Amino acid sequence: MKAVRKVTEGEGGVELCDIPEPSTPDGHVKIVVHAGGICGTDLHIREGGYGFKPPVTLGHEICGDVVEIGGDGQGISVGNRVTVNPTANGSCGRCRFCHTGTYFFCENRRSIGSGTDGGFAEYLVVPTNLAFTVPGDLSYDAGAMVEPFACCVKAVCRYTKIEPGHTALVCGPGPIGLMCVWLAKQAGASVVVAGTGVDGDRLDAAKSMGANHAVNVETDDVTELLRDMTDGYGADVVIDCGGTRGSVNQCLQAAANCAQFTQVALIEHPFEIDWGRVVYKQLRVQGSIAADWPSWDRAIQIVRTGQVDLEPFVSHRHTIDDWETAFDNAENKIGLKQILIP
Repeated sequence: MKAVRKVTEGEGGVELCDIPEPSTPDGHVKIVVHAGGICGTDLHIREGGYGFKPPVTLGHEICGDVVEIGGDGQGISVGNRVTVNPTANGSCGRCRFCHTGTYFFCENRRSIGSGTDGGFAEYLVVPTNLAFTVPGDLSYDAGAMVEPFACCVKAVCRYTKIEPGHTALVCGPGPIGLMCVWLAKQAGASVVVAGTGVDGDRLDAAKSMGANHAVNVETDDVTELLRDMTDGYGADVVIDCGGTRGSVNQCLQAAANCAQFTQVALIEHPFEIDWGRVVYKQLRVQGSIAADWPSWDRAIQIVRTGQVDLEPFVSHRHTIDDWETAFDNAENKIGLKQILIP
């Protein structure tokens, strides 16, 4: 079967390979993959960053149909449409992090798509307890968006305390940023989204997803806008989904005194920020990475009950043979989520 794999250490080394179809051992299900979203993590792996164990098939934002079950299906049947929690794979269930649902920090964990084979392939085999049914009429594209949505539920709903009437700034209008916009709006905030000149289409999308204002920081002063909106105070909440020196410092500048600052975007390389603002503004700083069990369960429930439409977060679809174009589009911020169809 065809699979997009990281075959060597270091930069590059991602290839379309022909590998055997996996078997289905007891306690696992085999999924025929119909949609795989390209995440910033996949781009970091292509560049030689993040943690990965080559050779490994990439892809962790997955949706497809169950075609084979090894042993007890634990309530899952052949033909069910499912998405996958990739990050909990291999977690021990015994350490202090597993006991609190924060499986990301378990030393035994091997994420699907980086530590073990992922879903940029025709078939994917995962532990049965990591496959979650979604409605049969939910599109495969939307099903693949459950995993990034769960990450945003953790960041916004669990780790950022947004109250009705708050004003929030989201820096970085990519798919993760726009999901944070949607969640912040649901919590009752007025939301401003900030991007740069290359984000034109994404800023337009932010408005359609409920943002009160979408600002190109290269031409407009987002800090001044936020002060105008808040009687001079600034943003009650700032969420960085850009992961650059400019976006982080923009958040620090626009934050009100005693505001909350949540860092969502991965930052692979150190850069200089104005850390003094954290002290002098008495900011509450919170990092958030991946999902955890409470946020995963909440995201699944939101999707199953039809409270969110994840389809608009997808803009481009590519066959697996066109994987390089899909990766390059994601790298160059063309559209929103790029989907691979094996």
